[in-house]
Amino acid sequence: MARFLLLCLLAAAALWAQGAAPRSFMVPMRDGVRLATDVYLPPGEGKFPVLLTRTPYNKAGSAAAAAPFVAAGYAVVVQDVRGRYQSEGRWVPVRDDPNDGFDTAQWIGAQPWCDGGIGTFGSSYGGATQHALAIAGAPFVKALIPRNAMSNFGRYGVRHNGAFELRWLNWVLTLGNPSGPQHLRAAAERAASTPAAAQALVDMASRVQEYARALPLRPGTTPLRFAPDYEQWLVEAMGHGDYDAFWKDHGSSVVDHLAEFKDIPAYHVTGWYDSWGTPAANLNYVELRKAKKSLQRLIIGPWIHSSENSSHAGMAQFTPDAALNLAEFQIRWFDRWLKNIPNGVDTEPPVRLYVMGGGDGHKTPQGRIFVGGKWRAEQEWPLKRTVYTPYYLQPGGKLGPAKPAKAAPVTYSFDPASPVPTLGGNISSQGPLASQGAADQRCRAGFWLCRDELPLSTRSDVVVFETEPLKEALEVTGPLRVKLWASTDGLDTDFTAKLIDVYPPNASFPAGVDLLVGDSIVRARYRKGPGKAVMMTPGVAEEFNLELYPTSLVFEKGHRIRVDISSSNFPRFDVNPNTGEPLNGQRGKRVARNTIYLDGDHASYILLPVIPAR
Repeated sequence: MARFLLLCLLAAAALWAQGAAPRSFMVPMRDGVRLATDVYLPPGEGKFPVLLTRTPYNKAGSAAAAAPFVAAGYAVVVQDVRGRYQSEGRWVPVRDDPNDGFDTAQWIGAQPWCDGGIGTFGSSYGGATQHALAIAGAPFVKALIPRNAMSNFGRYGVRHNGAFELRWLNWVLTLGNPSGPQHLRAAAERAASTPAAAQALVDMASRVQEYARALPLRPGTTPLRFAPDYEQWLVEAMGHGDYDAFWKDHGSSVVDHLAEFKDIPAYHVTGWYDSWGTPAANLNYVELRKAKKSLQRLIIGPWIHSSENSSHAGMAQFTPDAALNLAEFQIRWFDRWLKNIPNGVDTEPPVRLYVMGGGDGHKTPQGRIFVGGKWRAEQEWPLKRTVYTPYYLQPGGKLGPAKPAKAAPVTYSFDPASPVPTLGGNISSQGPLASQGAADQRCRAGFWLCRDELPLSTRSDVVVFETEPLKEALEVTGPLRVKLWASTDGLDTDFTAKLIDVYPPNASFPAGVDLLVGDSIVRARYRKGPGKAVMMTPGVAEEFNLELYPTSLVFEKGHRIRVDISSSNFPRFDVNPNTGEPLNGQRGKRVARNTIYLDGDHASYILLPVIPAR
C-alpha cells in the first residue's frame, strides 16, 4: 500500500509536469482511416517502455488510469477504436481490431519516445483488442494483461450454447453503455446517420426494457435504424446461431486462431461472477498454456465484471483481501517483461484462485451475506487433484451421488410469455435489465420482472433438486457441467441449469439464503454443438450438455447443494418462442411441454469438480 501511495504522488507530479494533458494524434491505419490516440509521457526526455490500451469507451479523461503507469516510468497510449468517439471509420465490434492493433503497435514502435517494447492492458472490450492484436502478431508487443476479455464470443458471451445474451441488446441500444447523459449524447451524435436523429437514439436508450420484451428486433422498425452500423451488427448477431466464420473470425476468437496468436507472456484475469469467465479460464488460459512456450498466468477472484478492486459480488461479501490492487498488480507484470526487472513473477505458481466460503453467513452493514474465502496458489487449471463427481437428479427432487435405477420423468410447461426472471449471475453491461453477481433466488423489489416476493423454486416451471444438509464441508473448484436427458413436444426449446448454495436459517436471514453460484443455458437446436442447428424430434429424449461458468466454493457443513432446471432465464438470455422459427425471426410463440429424465438409462446430473480435503 505504501508503494502504491508513493506511485500516486509521483503520478500527480508527472501529470502536473506535462500539464495533465496528453499529446493527441490521429494515427493512420493501412486503409487510410485515422484513429484518435492520446499519449501520456513521463517527465523528461528519453525512450520509455509503452503501455497500450485500445477502447470503445472514450479515450478522453484517461489521465487518472494512466497516472500510476506514468509514475512507474511508462509511456501510456490510449486509443479510441475504429468508429467510436473521435476515431474515424465504421464500427463493427472487434472485427477490425487485429489489423488496427497491428498498425497502432507499428506506429508506436517508430516513435522517438518508444524504447521498442509494448505491453497491453484493458478490460472487457479492451481485453478483446489485446487478443486481436496478438492474433495479428503485432510488432513490439512483449506482454499482455487481458482482463475479463471479450473473446470466443460465438460460444460464450454473445451467443451462449445457441441462446443470445441480452446484455448486448442493452449495450447497443445504449450505444455502448456510455455513462451519463453527456456521454450518451456524444455516442448518439457519433453513431447517428444524420444529426437530427441523435435525439431519437438518446430516447431509445431509456426504453431498453420495453425493447427486450418486444423482441424479436426487426431491422428498420426502431430508432436503431438511424445508427445503421449498430443495427446491422445486432440484428445479424441475434439471428446468427451457427458457429461459422461470422463468429470464428470476429477478431478475438483465441481458440480458433491459436496458431496465429503471438507467443508472448500473458496474465489472464477474470472473476467467478465475471461475464467472460469461461472464455478466459477454461478456453484462453488452458489452450494458450498448451500451445505456447511463453509464460501464461491466471488469476480468478470472487469478482463481477471488471471489479477486481472490490471485495463483494452482488449479495456475497468476501474477506477484505479479496480486492486486488490492480495498479500494483499490472505494473509488477510489465516491470518483468518490459524492464527486465527480476521481481519473481516468472517463478511464482502459475494460478492464483480465491476460494469462496468459510464465512458464517451473517448480514453485513450493507445488507450482504458474509460468504468469506481465502486466496490459494495452484500449479494448473483445472486442478489435477480434482475428483469429478456426478451428483444425479433424483426422484422427489433429491440430488446426490447415487445413480437412480428407475424413475418417472418430470414434465413441466414452459410459457415464453412468462419467463423465469434473472436474479444475478455472470452478466455485465446489463444496465436496467438485470443485476450482477451472487443473488438470493427469491423475487423481491428491485429485480425487474419480479411481481411478488416468492422464491423462484415455487414456480411450476422450475424443477428443483437438492441434497440433504451436508455432514461435512465440500469444496467445488473447477469447470461446472450439467448433463441432461430431456425432450420437448415441439421442434425447439431451451433448457437452463443453475447451481445454488442453500444456506440454512440464521439470525440474520431467518428464511436462509438460496445463493446463486452459476448458471447456463442450451438452445435445443444446438444440443449437438454450436456448428449447425438440428431441430428436435417431438417426444424423443436426447442428451443436452450445459457448461456453467467455473467456480471455487466451499459448500459448508449444514448447507445444501441445489440444482434448478428450467427453460428460461430472462433477461440474461433471450426467450425461446418454442416454435422452431429462424432465430430473431419468429412471429409466434407457443407453450412447450418439456420433460427431464431421471432413470438409469437416461441419467441427468451435474458434474462437480470436488477437491479432496488435504
